[in-house]
Amino acid sequence: MKQIVECVANFSEGRRKDVVAEIVAAIESVNHIHVLGVESDIDHHRSVVTFIGAPRDVLRATFEGIRAASALIDLNAHCGQHPRIGAADVVPFVPLRNVTMADCVALARSLAQRVGQELQLPVFLYREAAMQEANRDIAAIRRGGYEALRHSIATGKPPQPDFGPPRLGRAGGCIIGARPLLIAFNVYLKTADLNIARRIARTIRESSGGMPHVMALGLFVKGRAQVSMNLTNYQLTSMRAVFERIGHLAAGEGIQIEESEIIGLIPRDALAGVTAPQLQITNFGPERILEYHLDSAR
Repeated sequence: MKQIVECVANFSEGRRKDVVAEIVAAIESVNHIHVLGVESDIDHHRSVVTFIGAPRDVLRATFEGIRAASALIDLNAHCGQHPRIGAADVVPFVPLRNVTMADCVALARSLAQRVGQELQLPVFLYREAAMQEANRDIAAIRRGGYEALRHSIATGKPPQPDFGPPRLGRAGGCIIGARPLLIAFNVYLKTADLNIARRIARTIRESSGGMPHVMALGLFVKGRAQVSMNLTNYQLTSMRAVFERIGHLAAGEGIQIEESEIIGLIPRDALAGVTAPQLQITNFGPERILEYHLDSAR
């Protein structure tokens, strides 16, 4: 039976369309790769490229994308709302069909070794592929961003890379890992007050004692306050639960939710019992459903 792996690669470029196009072209240069979506945000200064294929093909395509990004993006000249430590910032492998998490861990570690050796980039393995417990949590790796990491590597303090040189150059480092499906979900508030978004994010995120399986940041995007989230287990903490909690907290601040958006794709069952309009998702369509693409890739 056909094996399918998903890669949701995050690159630190959201403003130069030609650069993003070159990175995507490098990924698509590998046969049998299906690019499902490319999303760029000028405020985050970040692009997310989602693609699928057989494990070996996805491995090759991801390497080509990282190679292109590391040649085209200079972190010394990069400034955006989203935390980042590298040109090819975060590269997770996700098992979809007839592939195990162990298979994705092996892919991540193989890619990390090659990137470290051939591209001379420091690589940090995270989530299920982590080789150091200190690197398991992505937030711990990129706390303080590229600038803080450059200092910690130079002084021998954690986090330290698993592969590649113990120093950051212009392309920074690369975080590679294996993880289950997650949902990237952003909620915009009817305010430009960033402090409100930060308070709400702090209240709902798991690391601050909030909702389980929720990672959240308060950011200023498109002239509005945004609660930017990753839902790492949407079956235990749903989009609906998070949306309703944010709505309650926003009301306590005297404001309302303006709209929400999905970044990348979501599994069909993420909307069980709720509709996109109820969650005020403004960029929803059938192409946002992962199974829509998997069925066509058979």
